[in-house]
Amino acid sequence: MPDTITVTGLVATTPRHLVTSDGLPITSFRLCSTLRRYDRAENKWVDADTNWYTVTTFRQLATNVVGSVAKGQRVVVTGRLRVREWATEDKHGTNVEIDADALGHDLSWGTAVFSRTVAASAAAEATQSGETAGHADAGDASEAVGDGDAEPGDELAAARAQRATEAALPF
Repeated sequence: MPDTITVTGLVATTPRHLVTSDGLPITSFRLCSTLRRYDRAENKWVDADTNWYTVTTFRQLATNVVGSVAKGQRVVVTGRLRVREWATEDKHGTNVEIDADALGHDLSWGTAVFSRTVAASAAAEATQSGETAGHADAGDASEAVGDGDAEPGDELAAARAQRATEAALPF
């Protein structure tokens, strides 16, 4: 059974994104996490040791991470922990890796704006049924409802457009 871990920390390297020959998107970066505690004797905050992790994301999460996360930002990562020993002729060590299931900005340190992505299959289905990928319909719906001089039937059309937009989204 894999160990699940949640870590808060600082993105220490620029996220590296690649797509395998099979079309699998992968994004990885190094994450540092330092425990801070208040030392009452010295009347100040002190840092403990820093833990280093390699965070790896796959599929849609990898695509979203490369477009959302940058070096120096504080994040929260949840995923499967893997600890691996390694050795070469003259060195040896331990790699601590997290295969991320979820990742987001740590809102204890700032604010973020969320933009929902539309899966490629849902966008293709919406296009085939004569709709757009969802963003234009949502905008049209809000404009129709927001107009003071809208026709009585526009509200019904706006509600239908909103439902079609939500149906095209992956979850």
